[in-house]
Parts: sequence; structure tokens; C-alpha cells
Amino acid sequence: MYLAVKEVKPQADYLLLLTFENGEKRQFDVKPYLHLGVFQELKDERLFKTVRKSFDTIEWANEADFDPEFLYEKSQKVE
Repeated sequence: MYLAVKEVKPQADYLLLLTFENGEKRQFDVKPYLHLGVFQELKDERLFKTVRKSFDTIEWANEADFDPEFLYEKSQKVE
């Protein structure tokens, strides 16, 4: 299922609160990816907080991004 990201808010402990186009809110944990390539730079909390919506997904100031399908599949629904 392909759902575009409509909103992203950085949270404490390298979590992201995502809102998808169907209105669903989900929480994505970035910590498991902080040892991989360009995502290592996100250990700097100032850089982590630069996350923004970009087209149908998210992107940081260092141009790191995730596929929206991956974000949806790996995130947990927030009640």
C-alpha cells in the first residue's frame, strides 16, 4: 500500500510522528538506522530536528530520506 506522508514532527529519542494521507498517525523509530551511511549524521540532534516533509515523504537537511512505503511499514500506529 502506498501512502504519502502529509506531516512529520520530530520527537524525543529519535522518534518521528508521521501523519499519512489517509489521516493515520504513526510513530517511526529512527534509532535502528543511525549506524547506516548518511543516517549516522542524524545522531546530531540538531540535524535530526531538521526533518521536513518533502514531496510525498520526509527529508533532513543532509538530504537523508526514507521511502514513504518503508516509513509506513516500519512504523507503529498511534492511538
